[in-house]
Amino acid sequence: MTPPDDPALVRVLASDGTFAPTPEAERYLPLIDALADSDLEMFYRDMVMVRAFDQQATNLQRQGQLALWPPSLGQEAAQVGSVRAARAQDHIFPSYREHVVATTRGVDPIDIIRVMRGLTHGGWDPTDPRNGNVHIYTLVLGSQTLHATGYGMGLVFDKRCGTGDPQRDEAVIVYYGDGASSQGDVHEAMVFANTYRTPQVFFLQNNQWAISVPVATQSRGPLYRRGAGYGMPSALVDGNDVLASYAVSKLALDEARAGGGPQAIEAMTYRLGAHTTSDDPTKYRTTDEEQSWVRRDPIARMRAYLEGRGAAASFFTEVDAEAQAYADDVRVRTNALGGLKPDAMFAHVYSEAHSLIEEQQRWLTEYEASFEGGAA
Repeated sequence: MTPPDDPALVRVLASDGTFAPTPEAERYLPLIDALADSDLEMFYRDMVMVRAFDQQATNLQRQGQLALWPPSLGQEAAQVGSVRAARAQDHIFPSYREHVVATTRGVDPIDIIRVMRGLTHGGWDPTDPRNGNVHIYTLVLGSQTLHATGYGMGLVFDKRCGTGDPQRDEAVIVYYGDGASSQGDVHEAMVFANTYRTPQVFFLQNNQWAISVPVATQSRGPLYRRGAGYGMPSALVDGNDVLASYAVSKLALDEARAGGGPQAIEAMTYRLGAHTTSDDPTKYRTTDEEQSWVRRDPIARMRAYLEGRGAAASFFTEVDAEAQAYADDVRVRTNALGGLKPDAMFAHVYSEAHSLIEEQQRWLTEYEASFEGGAA
């Protein structure tokens, strides 16, 4: 488990929002200095918006409108900072908790809802330009790292990276968690990524728990060192500091895009909510632990920083109102989605017509017909 005082940690904002860069953060400060006030406000707005959406989706699941919901509560800064560091031409491979990663790139939040409601196997079309090169959610832990590496290999073969044109060169960023980091797929992906020098960033969100298994049980050493073990530069960042997350991700993506090969980032953060809405974290972690991370809340930290820079109170009021309207819209549209007809279960099982599927569909039709007229 990575200790919070690891000297390799990149942090720009202290927990109270004061500007207090760690020694490892010094090399990233020019990237932060280049940010405009509008960029800083955008980071804050992104985090507040997704938290409102996330809490609304959690409520919708509790009301029976969704089959499942994986909360992103507490991980907003890691996600916002990293995705805002990506260029429009870059490709994003999420896991299943990267709600703000998807929505800031253009994915309609209702498409995420449709996945968790069981109305679709994919949710959105990653080839649709409106979806910002965001590939679909992957619920099989770690498998998205293989998808991302394969795509990155394609970029190398097609000479779509390392050409010296930063406006055209492409990179890949893949998101996974500390639990997924124990999967063989992740390690195989790192082997191939480094072998083929893919323009890729492995972005590990260490939220401290793989469902009920703590990081200390999964690894006897810091997770960011695993990337270095495969020969790629690796960084450790405070995942609750949106500025640090942005700067570390931007430099890594820029270097990967320019032909420098893959890089790895471990973002130290915390899952304040449950693993999913089917989980009860009170069974395996303490209130004291949770409260220690509440005091490091990424949104409160960024708000304090902006207030210290002179942001007007009206800005925060407007963002809160915008976030509430955003969440309300998701609720209204979710309630209007409806469900699927039973016949839908037979679609796309095989690529071509299949006699067994046809027989099962015929049986279901006859069975349902037997209840017509009130017979049951």
